[in-house]
Amino acid sequence: MPSTATGNDAGLADPLLPGGDGTGRAAGASSKDKNKNWVPADEEEVLAAEERGGEDGRPLLYRTFKVRGILLHPYRLINLARLILIIQFFIWRMRHRDSDSMVLWWITVVGDFWFGVSWLLNQASKLNPIRRVPNIALLNEQFDPPAVAGGGGSSQLPCVDVFINTVDPVDEPVLCTMNSVLSILATDYPVGRHATYFSDDGGSLVHYEALLETARFAALWAPFCRKHRVEPRAPESYFAAAAADGPYAGDAPGQFLDDRRHVRREYEEFKERLAALFTIIPQRSEAYERESTKRGGARATYMADGSHWPGTWIEPAENHKKGQHAAIVQVVLKHPGDEPQLGAPASSDSPLDLSAVDVRLPMLVYIAREKRPGYDHQKKAGAMNVQLRVSALLSNAPFIINFDGDHYINNSAAFRAAMCFMLDGRHGEDTAFVQFPQRFDDVDPTDRYCNHNRVFFDATALGLNGLQGPSYVGTGCMFRRAALYSADPPRWQPGDGVSKLPDNPWRQFGNSMPFINSVPLATHQEHRPVAPPPPASLDDKRLAAELADVSTCAYEDGTEWGYGVGWVYNIATEDVVTGFRIHRKGWRSMYCAMEPDAFRGTAPINLTERLYQILRWSGGSLDMFLSRNCPLLAGRRLHPMQRVAYTNMTIYPISAAFIFAYDLLPLMWLSGSEFYIQKPFQTYAAYMFAGIAMMEMSGLVEIRWAGLTLLDWCRNEQFYMIGATGVYPAAVLHSLLRLVGLKGLPFKLTSKPQSASGGEARERFAELYDVQWAPLLVPTVVVTAVNVAAIGAAAGRVAAGGWSFAQLAGAAGGLVFNAWVLLLLYPFVLGIMGRWSKRPYLLFVMLVVALAAIALAHVALLAVLAPGSVPPFRLGRWWSGVGAIISPASWRF
Repeated sequence: MPSTATGNDAGLADPLLPGGDGTGRAAGASSKDKNKNWVPADEEEVLAAEERGGEDGRPLLYRTFKVRGILLHPYRLINLARLILIIQFFIWRMRHRDSDSMVLWWITVVGDFWFGVSWLLNQASKLNPIRRVPNIALLNEQFDPPAVAGGGGSSQLPCVDVFINTVDPVDEPVLCTMNSVLSILATDYPVGRHATYFSDDGGSLVHYEALLETARFAALWAPFCRKHRVEPRAPESYFAAAAADGPYAGDAPGQFLDDRRHVRREYEEFKERLAALFTIIPQRSEAYERESTKRGGARATYMADGSHWPGTWIEPAENHKKGQHAAIVQVVLKHPGDEPQLGAPASSDSPLDLSAVDVRLPMLVYIAREKRPGYDHQKKAGAMNVQLRVSALLSNAPFIINFDGDHYINNSAAFRAAMCFMLDGRHGEDTAFVQFPQRFDDVDPTDRYCNHNRVFFDATALGLNGLQGPSYVGTGCMFRRAALYSADPPRWQPGDGVSKLPDNPWRQFGNSMPFINSVPLATHQEHRPVAPPPPASLDDKRLAAELADVSTCAYEDGTEWGYGVGWVYNIATEDVVTGFRIHRKGWRSMYCAMEPDAFRGTAPINLTERLYQILRWSGGSLDMFLSRNCPLLAGRRLHPMQRVAYTNMTIYPISAAFIFAYDLLPLMWLSGSEFYIQKPFQTYAAYMFAGIAMMEMSGLVEIRWAGLTLLDWCRNEQFYMIGATGVYPAAVLHSLLRLVGLKGLPFKLTSKPQSASGGEARERFAELYDVQWAPLLVPTVVVTAVNVAAIGAAAGRVAAGGWSFAQLAGAAGGLVFNAWVLLLLYPFVLGIMGRWSKRPYLLFVMLVVALAAIALAHVALLAVLAPGSVPPFRLGRWWSGVGAIISPASWRF
């Protein structure tokens, strides 16, 4: 959705940062600017493939690019120079052990050493960035020749199972979730070659009936998208954009406007039906209840056919509440088969002419796994493992892609783009997953809390792409099913390179023989794309029993699920650990960034919600380092530099202890005498500033080759400091508690912005101005106050003449550090200002007032406690009388 700062949003402009053009990106960062910094790196491979004619292997379905030497060589040289400077700095410090406090001196030495190591780990994985661009046209030529719109029986593209996960229809707005489903049902992939599995971990009837309504609306929406090739294919985002956003790509331009108006009317009615479910279901249940009361029936939640809903009830009851209900597997849309089915011509009942459009819909399945007291249901990871087993019994596609309920397909060619990497003739068979970047709608224009995280997705991920591949980040990722089953990649398998079942498959996969038999079938399909097997009989009672069995709590008891098979359990960052386990087996991964973005979602734009999200990520990362999944303990199949990258991704919260200490060191300016951590201070400050300057130079070159802006870079720096002062210390505490056998800190799930729910209209970005006080905010508030107090105290001593020029010069370095910390914490202070942050100039007014008050108070306090430390004020002849009154010489203790 477009983001322009108008009306109430005008106060979002950030005066401290460049590039505030209302889009979250500075002007000039176009795709042309990004591409000119990259050159082909695979010309020899392409020429060799052309000479062979593609007869001796798979085609080359993507191109590889590297950074131009004019940027890459200086980037590496700056990093090398900084490494030499860091080594020289430590040698100098060890030779000059002189400080006013040796305890603090040792703390800073250890801290500086840790910062040097963590910087080296971070930079080492970005010295060979690689960009890979899929060739979708060549993929279509090889595997999906032209046919009827929507795909037909001639397609040789492999099957894909799509997983969507959600929990609550209120916290995760049901309209947002159904838009995700609609975008998948209408995506540009052969209809008979993908199936969608909707996991409702709350077992809510609202979700099930919303899915039925979505299937009915999709019968109109998907053919409309195929006929006119509209983008994006989530209706909420599509209709929110301008009607003429880009050139028309369909085959019926004369019918487009009328078709669009009709579909939009139908969509508005669809939204009303979804919103009405929250009223209709309780009313229906109450009506059925009155009839059953005479028979002594209990209060229940009723389905449309009058039967009890087996999931959670509106009024919780035994076996029908969150955490306690039966398993549900319902096929909403059956497998459509492989032959196209053309629609009907326009008529009075259906104004759209669909006579040349395939109107089939992909398979759609609703899943609510069993929940029972006494079981650890393992949150999202447990839900996806149930999806993995259920999908194996119904469609058993060799490839899987997973989404959160708030993400939708923004570029309908995304599945095909991922297939370019999976089917490529170079590393295709050894590629376990393809990770897409996370992009978000409804983030404020200046991206105050670094939601887009572009430094990671557009710089770090490209560096990992030059190693063994990017890490898995939880959503928008296509997997090879065999990799999730813990199979070895072909290059590490003996013989023909096809994985085989272990000697004791029950110990690994459970006691379902149909599921065990499906494992090698999926593995064989991935090596040579073939027509999918006929869909399982949905009327088969044995199949229904097997589906229920693999969805029960007890199915995983005594198996490898959650440890060696599927998504990993017992950790907050199950995504990173799952990707690490796959990399540790020797698999590769690929990074795919597209234009337009492949997927888009929603992100928390409230400060407290965002900090809780960071707490969950950082706490889970440190848990990973302290577990058996520690990167240092991985085997020889993990690339050495990939091991370095994973180590950096898991230990970064430890830096918080030293950053927090540095942020509190300005307390020394509040004392009445000189105090230096390191002497001679001037040399120490010179080393520090040189190191910081070289790091920032490296960052500027990095954002150049990554196609980022100064705004992206500044936000990344700012939010790292915000996290390091408040969130990372809590993450360290959480991991230490878990290490000694305690439960650790509870992680709060992130709420989705309610503006995406389609409900009552709210002010845009309203969540940005909500102040939700939590203990997580306190450390950062303390750091802010300390640095403001330090600057105010120094200003008071200067104004009172309490410092000589030499003393002032010596303190200048520390004061610059204080100001730098406050600049980095600027978004945090705006966040706790609430609605006042719409007028950022108020913050500067308050800062000046606070500094003046602290300066006067500090000098007055020193005059009382240490009368000889400062001379009297010299306020001028025009205020000489007042000057005599406030002169410290006239005061008494």
